[in-house]
Amino acid sequence: MVPVRVVCIEDEPEMIDLVRLILSREGYEVIGAPGGVKGLETVEDLSPDLVLLDLMMPDMDGWEVYQRMKANPNTKHIPVIVVTARAQSIDKVLGLHIAKVDDYITKPFGPAELLSSIQRVLANHRH
Repeated sequence: MVPVRVVCIEDEPEMIDLVRLILSREGYEVIGAPGGVKGLETVEDLSPDLVLLDLMMPDMDGWEVYQRMKANPNTKHIPVIVVTARAQSIDKVLGLHIAKVDDYITKPFGPAELLSSIQRVLANHRH
């Protein structure tokens, strides 16, 4: 079995480490990308099965990364789970409907929440 490849676009290295810890135990391969610009490059290079995308990043925010991914024929099919801070709940709900992101989770999140979101999105995407 080829592991499911997840690119985690996140400007905090600790968050990438946490995601890697949670997902690698379940057999996922996690590639961390520090920030939006690097994240976009990584997604284009690797064409992962799923992207975990932080919205708040200094170099290029998550929405811009998302829009660029969806505008690119090579990356527009890749499902995206947006990760937001709790305070952004209104933005998040609006963004979800407008941008059609596959799912979102809020920080801080637990391992079970992260895994169930990923499993649900991947299952929906395979149909």
